[in-house]
Amino acid sequence: MNIEIDKNSGFCFGVVKAIEAAETELEKNKTLYCLGDIVHNDAEVKRLEKRGLITINREEFKKLKDTKVLLRAHGEPPETYKIAKENNIDLIDASCPIVLNLQKKIDKAYKNFKAVNGQIIIFGKEGHAEVEGLLGHTDNKGIVISGEEDLVKIDFSKPVNIFSQTTKSRSSYHLIIEKIKERMREKTGTDEINFIVNDSTCRAVSNRDVFLKDFAKKHDIIIFVSGKKSSNGKVLYEVCKKENDRSYFVSEVNEINKEWFNFSDSVGICGATSTPAWLMEKVKTKIEEFDYFADI
Repeated sequence: MNIEIDKNSGFCFGVVKAIEAAETELEKNKTLYCLGDIVHNDAEVKRLEKRGLITINREEFKKLKDTKVLLRAHGEPPETYKIAKENNIDLIDASCPIVLNLQKKIDKAYKNFKAVNGQIIIFGKEGHAEVEGLLGHTDNKGIVISGEEDLVKIDFSKPVNIFSQTTKSRSSYHLIIEKIKERMREKTGTDEINFIVNDSTCRAVSNRDVFLKDFAKKHDIIIFVSGKKSSNGKVLYEVCKKENDRSYFVSEVNEINKEWFNFSDSVGICGATSTPAWLMEKVKTKIEEFDYFADI
């Protein structure tokens, strides 16, 4: 049996930066607060909690004073920084620089577009931490769409300025852009539409579906490792499943079933941008430890 871990899978650099910031602080102090799950992977969150990381929600954050709080890679709305200043909270800002740059662009676009009664559209997952941060830069007046079914939220007779959540697939973003163009032309009766498109996906993340298609095809069976909360994980798993019907989603090592495997299988292990490398290594070890494998 051949087992390969996908070299393109695992933490994106933004998540790596946030975890390194948490570990550095925990080496100096016994505890550190983190606003929201530092990463959408329960196994990694539990590992860091054992070292002293305390995950808090937004209401708990508002009650803190005179302490340190880590901001994860997803980015935060302006309100978070305002509360921190008022409550003397020392922020360790591990926001991804790509997300921060996107926030600045959306902030500027929102201010400029108000003059023409335009709409700021965010292609992303409703309620996602990054999307919530982006919405904060539109006074929460931006319109979030996740698919064609959400296009009813848009007034196609008005100007549109669209951005994408950084981790969304570039291909799905392009598809929704074309749908909006088509409907704006139909509504206005002209090709001269006021429609601004921003290239805001992170290529290191959004192109992973392309690499995963090839990876899923080259193996007999795929073990996709991801936290159940990860929206990125759900999307990438479906990419694998579409290319290889013998694709299985697991969040913990104990979820692996040896009945899935044949002795002659070529096994591919891959994961989401929130999947730690150590967890994929543990999955590989677990497969190798199956009784039938040890008898070779």
